[in-house]
Formats: sequence, structure tokens, C-alpha cells
Amino acid sequence: MGSIFKPKAPALPPVQPAPEPPSDEISAEEKEEIAKEQAAVERRRRGRKSTILTSPLGVQESKEEKLETLLGK
Repeated sequence: MGSIFKPKAPALPPVQPAPEPPSDEISAEEKEEIAKEQAAVERRRRGRKSTILTSPLGVQESKEEKLETLLGK
């Protein structure tokens, strides 16, 4: 009795062909843009790394920087 009251499934749509994969060639403009982005990332990385004053060996400061000043320690 269950199959009498169930509607029939609609037919499936036809399968579309797969789209063409993108070309592997990169234009000179795209290569230049990628190089600029990578250079900017390297600049930022170097800038951040220079602000870190500690290392696995401990704090990296000279004796002159350890001296007390009138403004504070």
C-alpha cells in the first residue's frame, strides 16, 4: 500500500560537461604582481622580526641599555 500513494520521482536532468581547467600559463603582469606581493610579505616579516628583543639565549640588550636613567629603570 505504501507504493500506491507515493509520487513517482522526477527524471534527472542531463549531465553537463565539465568546465575547462584554467590555463597554467601566467602573464607577465600577473608574475609582476605576485612578485610585488611576495616582496611586501618579506618586508613585513623582516620588520616584525627586528622588534623581538629576546632569543633562546635570553634578553639581547647591551650594558648601556641596562643603566638606570632619570626617567625610569
